[in-house]
Amino acid sequence: MKLIHITTVPFTFRFFHGQIAFLKSRGIEVHAISSPGDELGALEEVEQREAIKVHPVSMQRRISPFRDLVSLWRLWRLLRREQPAIVHSHTPKAGLLGTIATRAARTKVVLLSIFGVRQMTKTGFSRRLLDFTTWLSCKLADCIWCDSFSVRDYIVAKGLCASKKAIVLGHGSVMGVDAREAFSPSKCGPDVRNAVRAEYGIPTNAMVLGFVGRIAADKGMRELASAWRNLRSRYPLLYLMLVGPTDATDPVSAEDEALFRTDDRVHLCGYCEDLPAHLAAMDLFVMPSYREGFGIVNIEAAAMALPVVSTRIPGCIDSVQDGVTGTLVAPRDADALRDAIEKYLEDPSLREQHGQAGRKRALQDFRPEDIWESLFRLYMDLAEQKGIVGPGVRKSESKPHVGMGK
Repeated sequence: MKLIHITTVPFTFRFFHGQIAFLKSRGIEVHAISSPGDELGALEEVEQREAIKVHPVSMQRRISPFRDLVSLWRLWRLLRREQPAIVHSHTPKAGLLGTIATRAARTKVVLLSIFGVRQMTKTGFSRRLLDFTTWLSCKLADCIWCDSFSVRDYIVAKGLCASKKAIVLGHGSVMGVDAREAFSPSKCGPDVRNAVRAEYGIPTNAMVLGFVGRIAADKGMRELASAWRNLRSRYPLLYLMLVGPTDATDPVSAEDEALFRTDDRVHLCGYCEDLPAHLAAMDLFVMPSYREGFGIVNIEAAAMALPVVSTRIPGCIDSVQDGVTGTLVAPRDADALRDAIEKYLEDPSLREQHGQAGRKRALQDFRPEDIWESLFRLYMDLAEQKGIVGPGVRKSESKPHVGMGK
């Protein structure tokens, strides 16, 4: 049985590492369609890393009517040639073009992923346009996989998707977190922690507040900068680590950027391959985002036994248990963010309590293997409904572990 994933950029396939190998072990032939990407050889890297066939089709992340029509035609032609049993489209642009092309090519099973809703922070025509494209993508798909219950509830409540189509696998997230091996404090002990700190010139006795994600306005950088200005003067051993690439499409203010770049106790780490080691260098994690699909970095931080301060928005309300694994505050509220961070700075026992509770939850509820198995069962269930289970595919005896809402 042939499955084709469609995404706008090759980077998205990092979220399916491990999952692709699992599906192949069950007898599914996996292909990937994506734009080549901004980095030279990015799509070829996916082909080599996952040992799958890849097909480059240029797709613009922004709306570009003529180029989108060209991309749509190329997708349709490719799907007609490859004749997959299942097509699974991800990311907003690939989700729209992928579902249209897949229906036009008469593929039997059409899946769509919704990992976050961009229009949550939009207004006016931009929001209406994104609502329409989301509605159309959902209308064309047989099933919509959401990475959190709150995002599922949001798209259903807004009339963007029929309730019966939208599902969540397990307890949410795209891939879970490997809390036993990769994101394990025991694997990243004091030597790793001190080595990362030494790399950035952070004292071993410092208190480190950390963030992981795009350095972008909608990640709540304005509120984080405001909270930092207040806290740094009162906590001389407090340092801030910002791990992630700068997003030129959603820039932070010039004032805040200048603060982050010139403050000798703020470290812009850029994109880092070894995320667990950087989390090991932190004492407290913060994610003041305005919109998320699930907020997987909150679970990754929790797996490293870090308490998490995040915002009370769809996605983050699933990845953080308020008062148990961390603290949730209202989005865009710099004072509330500062107070929540300070609470942990002043109370080491609370940091320990919430950090350990978060690690326990990550180990119990977010095993990657559970997500892989649930997705495989979902594929098989949908294929069986269409009567197209192929030879060589190892069937699952149980139904998909999916949720339809809380």
